[in-house]
Amino acid sequence: MDKKSRQIDITYPLYIPALIAFLILVLPATKFWFNSVGHRWVYVLLFSSLLTYLLVPLAQLVAIKEMFLDLPDHARKLHMKGTPLLGGLSIFVSFIVSLAVNYIFSKELVGILIAVSLIIIIGLLDVKFHLRAAYRLLVQIAATAIVIYTGTVLTIFPSHTPLWYLNIPFTFLWILGLTNAMNFFDGMDGLAAGISVIISTFIGILAYQNHQPFLGWTAIAIVGGCLGFLPYNLKLKGDASIFLGDSGSNFLGFVLACMAINGDWSENSIVVSALAPVLIFSVLIYDMFYITIDRYMTGKIHNFTEWVEYTGRDHLHHRLDALLHGKRKTVHFIFLLNIGLGCSALALRNADTVDSIILVVQSVVFLTIVTILERIGNKIRLNGESQKNRHPENND
Repeated sequence: MDKKSRQIDITYPLYIPALIAFLILVLPATKFWFNSVGHRWVYVLLFSSLLTYLLVPLAQLVAIKEMFLDLPDHARKLHMKGTPLLGGLSIFVSFIVSLAVNYIFSKELVGILIAVSLIIIIGLLDVKFHLRAAYRLLVQIAATAIVIYTGTVLTIFPSHTPLWYLNIPFTFLWILGLTNAMNFFDGMDGLAAGISVIISTFIGILAYQNHQPFLGWTAIAIVGGCLGFLPYNLKLKGDASIFLGDSGSNFLGFVLACMAINGDWSENSIVVSALAPVLIFSVLIYDMFYITIDRYMTGKIHNFTEWVEYTGRDHLHHRLDALLHGKRKTVHFIFLLNIGLGCSALALRNADTVDSIILVVQSVVFLTIVTILERIGNKIRLNGESQKNRHPENND
């Protein structure tokens, strides 16, 4: 690896003020005051965001020393220099510490923490040893089995019916699908972390509306962790100085999928219970389904193994980037789309049958418009790649 590839941009904006604020926050009197006035969620948010912000520079230094770097290949990876990959580890550590300090634990959550620890470990090993995708998938399956064993299971079919056992394969599909969908979506600065903030926020709001404070605090811990990471990953100027890495994006996707399962989305309607989380996650679900169908129809993949191991620049954000001519515009567009669909999920909770149908149709229309824009963007992208292949002398 040449010297240019090892040049890392490490900056510490507002690090000292953040450190002072964190030291004040960890004082027992500060914690007691937040709890006494009923703002425990604010304490969790501040704690996780400040801790992540303080941990990221340390993760950068460790990543540089131990060569946990994402090196540019000028094909699929278009960043200009080697970039640390331990951003997700910072959020993971902050998440666990935030929950421990605030005594936010349950049987289900302990299972989730054990499972995501495996996800993080296999992700780090993959950076070092370039493991096959099949090995990573096996660990994800094992992690999902752990959370199912500890009580995180979809309840599509009632427990008193013979069909209850079908909840287990559906749980595997939900968790594994969203885990990998988040990983696939981690293709632009700030995209995966920002989407995680939006999804966690909506999960937190619905948790509080449904009187599930522990789920709400867990969601807020993810929100804070990602907010503390974003100043390094989605800068006002310049490229990201650190990435989530596969371990980080898989961790976020896995945790969010599990939180959605543990949410009581509606007390009165099974339909709302199913549709609300689907709407919140619909951007990730849409991208997963779209690229799977498109890759199969175009002959890029032929079986499940190829699906797992295939990587390409054909995701929603890549196609929209070709249309919008700017990564930042693309990221903001996807954020707004996810917020709009999340608001539909909030409205769905208290909607009657007619309003529910209108909200679902509205969401389908949104995604249909995105599909049209995406196809236009893909044509532009393919034409651009064709021009580059015809005139390689202009690519320097």
